[in-house]
Amino acid sequence: MNEPMIRFDDGAGYEQMMGNWSRLAGDIFLDWLQAPAGLHWLDIGCGNGAFTETLIERCAPSAISGIDPSEGQLLYARQRPGCRMAEFQQGDAMSLPYGNAGFDAAVMALVLFFVPEPAKGLAEMMRVVRPGGTVSAYVWDLLEGGFPLAAVQEQMRAMGMTPMLPPSPEISRMQALQQTWTAAGLLSVQTTVINVQRTFSGFDDYWSTALLGSSVGPAIKAMSANDFETLRSGVQQRLQLQADGHMVVSARAHAVTGRVPG
Repeated sequence: MNEPMIRFDDGAGYEQMMGNWSRLAGDIFLDWLQAPAGLHWLDIGCGNGAFTETLIERCAPSAISGIDPSEGQLLYARQRPGCRMAEFQQGDAMSLPYGNAGFDAAVMALVLFFVPEPAKGLAEMMRVVRPGGTVSAYVWDLLEGGFPLAAVQEQMRAMGMTPMLPPSPEISRMQALQQTWTAAGLLSVQTTVINVQRTFSGFDDYWSTALLGSSVGPAIKAMSANDFETLRSGVQQRLQLQADGHMVVSARAHAVTGRVPG
């Protein structure tokens, strides 16, 4: 019997749930990366184009391509006003439909733990980037409470449930990222921690976005009414409201970059 998979098919729903988080982390990531303008970029696992748009705004690329397995996400990406210069196509991160050394930089933004074989995905990134180009990624610290919906996952575990995880959760550890990049032969490997905060108008605002999460949403919607209320109240107790009624939620990601040798 196949394990259930986390699917991202709703570009608008993803935008409300993860698009804002993606931009918050993406801005810090690009500040750290300090990539020059005028590069030819490849955004692997581009989803609905949230990070692609940030790349265009922040890095002034000469050209940019985005690839993702979900046609529904790509449809949303193609409609973004800020992504008009991007070329999007459907495809697999472990078998990129591009020739060798055609890009200056390749990136996976919040994607690498969805790749069943991260080392193979990295090898494909290196193949399509020219010698001296950069290969980078950042992922939520999934196993140590850095995921934006960590409070929901923690409450699910407290109720005896097992939250759905992507195929390669171990790659979210900083040591795993560094070892994978180094073992692949990349040069000048560097890592950093990305800490972000997102403000919600209150718990209901947070909860409504949590229901859109592809990793927890389907499980929540399948719960009995009693379990649903137990989960909701438990999550609410794990989070704190500000004095003005707003709620600030923190998340943490790990980032890595390296240069292709040659």
